[in-house]
Amino acid sequence: MKKLRRILFLMLCIVAGTNAHAVLRIEITQGAGSARPIAVVPFGVEGGATLPEDVAAVISADLQRSGRFAPLAVRDMLSRPQDSSQINFKDWRVLSMDNLVIGRVRPVGDGYEVRFQLFDVLRQAPLNGMTLRTNAANLRRTAHQIADIIYETLLGEPGAFATRIAYVTETSGGDGVRRYSLEVADSDGYNPRPVLNSKQPLMSPAWSPDGNRLAYVSFEANAPAIYVQNINTGARERIANFPGLNSAPAWSPDGSRLAIVLSKDGSPDIYVYDMASRNLQQVVRGLAIDTEPAWFPDGRVIYFTSDRGGKPQIYKVTLATGQTERVTFTGGYNARAAVSPNGKYLATVNGGDRGFNIAVMELATGAVRVLTQGGRDESPSFAPNGSMLIYATKEGARGFLSVVSVDGRVRSRLVLEGGQAREAVWSPYLK
Repeated sequence: MKKLRRILFLMLCIVAGTNAHAVLRIEITQGAGSARPIAVVPFGVEGGATLPEDVAAVISADLQRSGRFAPLAVRDMLSRPQDSSQINFKDWRVLSMDNLVIGRVRPVGDGYEVRFQLFDVLRQAPLNGMTLRTNAANLRRTAHQIADIIYETLLGEPGAFATRIAYVTETSGGDGVRRYSLEVADSDGYNPRPVLNSKQPLMSPAWSPDGNRLAYVSFEANAPAIYVQNINTGARERIANFPGLNSAPAWSPDGSRLAIVLSKDGSPDIYVYDMASRNLQQVVRGLAIDTEPAWFPDGRVIYFTSDRGGKPQIYKVTLATGQTERVTFTGGYNARAAVSPNGKYLATVNGGDRGFNIAVMELATGAVRVLTQGGRDESPSFAPNGSMLIYATKEGARGFLSVVSVDGRVRSRLVLEGGQAREAVWSPYLK
């Protein structure tokens, strides 16, 4: 029980940093041994225009950080075709490339047309290609979309590059005052922007299924309260401000409800708040500490952390019947559940002799794989394609974000330049 109470008080222990709005720098620490060789040739630009983004470089970086591809360095390319008629496939076979990406950007009015083509080098055949319209502000997003198309064409599963992450930073200025910020950035850490700045702690961000709103906990009134904020308009609403604990909001898959944790009647318990009717329904009750809800994709089951068995473990409750059962049995500590979008995996913070690490359970078989060895890892969140997890970790006093594949073969980390970040959550696919 002491360990689970520690979870609740960790809400107040956000690591210090020095720069709230710096870009998250990506460091790839481990790639898959079977990474696929691919060449992304620098895109041509008609009329010699200067672009605000290097489209090919963004695509190449996306593919590389997935760990599934090994892009060829531009300096090693024997030729740089921009049209299919210019391709000499022998150049790319000599370099042992499996695939080739070429493209051109054409200024059109106040925007651009971006055309790309993907080829199978061995077969000397096109695999995909299209023209996308965009503008200067969205050129980088268009590059992410192209990377997603390439990823899906070659691997048979959707990519997640054209998505976003939300995370919390804490800074300390020269005046010694701590400042908190809830930030939203592209999935690669670029284009960060604050959703909310505060002199009081912010925590537990959660994306709505449409990707337009964030639920979070704010201590701006010197006590925890749950808010929902539209990240496009800035409009926000206070959802829960009861005496005691108001924490851990989690959206239902259809976006109509929030699972939240309240202690207004004693011990922390799980409630469901209906966004339309504003009705509040208690779904888990008892003397134990029940916290950190996570919905199953069908919206019928909620997973949560409880110490009802003596130590923190993951349980689930079926909403229609109220039936509750224990889910995790590997390790003496499991908390902060996250369910993959396809319902196949359950991620947890798994505690043992080596500290707190991220583990994944295959729900169909119960098989558990511990993915990390940081010893101070927390807050796992699945990418919308279910292939990767982002989580927070620390080395010494330094806090940063890390990404790991569900099979543990691919790893990278996102380090805030000159500062620290935590509690990252991956957005759904953007509408």
